[in-house]
Amino acid sequence: MKQHPISIRQLVEEILETGYLSIEVEEQLRQRLTQKYDLDDFNAFLQLQQAAMQGKIRQESRELLKRQSSSPC
Repeated sequence: MKQHPISIRQLVEEILETGYLSIEVEEQLRQRLTQKYDLDDFNAFLQLQQAAMQGKIRQESRELLKRQSSSPC
């Protein structure tokens, strides 16, 4: 039996619940956004963007960039 991929909405629910966006899940979101998605998924993504702008979500990729830019070379 073919397994259905996780929807954008499901990914966003997980991120909002944990308050953390890992690099792995961020990549899954990018992949889903290149495919056809429905209005509920679109609204969930907008909700995620808003939460990120409000500082409610920690983003692993941004944390790594900060560490790299602050560490002496």
